[in-house]
Amino acid sequence: MTGLLIAAVLIGAYLLGSIPSAYLIGKFKKGTDIRKVGSKNMGAMNVIYNVGFWWGALVMIIDIGKGVLAMFVAKELLLPHSELAYYAAGIIVILGHNFPVFLKFRGGKGGATAVGVLSYLMFPFGFLVGLGFFGVLMLITRFPTLSYGLGLLTFPFVGWLHYHNGNWVIFSSIVVAIPFIRYVPRLKEIYGKAGNLGHAIRRKNLKDRF
Repeated sequence: MTGLLIAAVLIGAYLLGSIPSAYLIGKFKKGTDIRKVGSKNMGAMNVIYNVGFWWGALVMIIDIGKGVLAMFVAKELLLPHSELAYYAAGIIVILGHNFPVFLKFRGGKGGATAVGVLSYLMFPFGFLVGLGFFGVLMLITRFPTLSYGLGLLTFPFVGWLHYHNGNWVIFSSIVVAIPFIRYVPRLKEIYGKAGNLGHAIRRKNLKDRF
């Protein structure tokens, strides 16, 4: 029974991650495939720039919520049986977002869902540190993607320095690596369009986008 339970929760985590909130809202609001406009990423920031701020905020809430819900269900059902399966659910929900079965495995980068996974794991301290780091970087760079990406990097350090949990350090490092690897081509594109590293990192305002 335990094996079937683990399989059911992990499959559920993948299907939950596969819910393409950005795609659905783009289609509903403007009749467009969000993967074909702007940065072509199926994520909240692309929706904010190409559909509208509040619609993008809704996508962000949903995508973060996918990570939180997957971790909550896995903790309640799997953690008593298998810590490894608990962590696997967090990774799988992100992979579901990145490679959704409903859209022929063409999804987003997984950043917001990763935020949900790690915020649940290290709530409240990890969440507050990441949020604070994001806020400071936003004031300096006006570059949302870079700011929350670097905010994600705080979680392995929080797991090490505050919680003193080696498993959390390893798990959070893997979770952070998934969106970072997916963002490499986009970062190269931004650098090429910006012309120099300073402009690529530090924007004039939130509308200054490449």
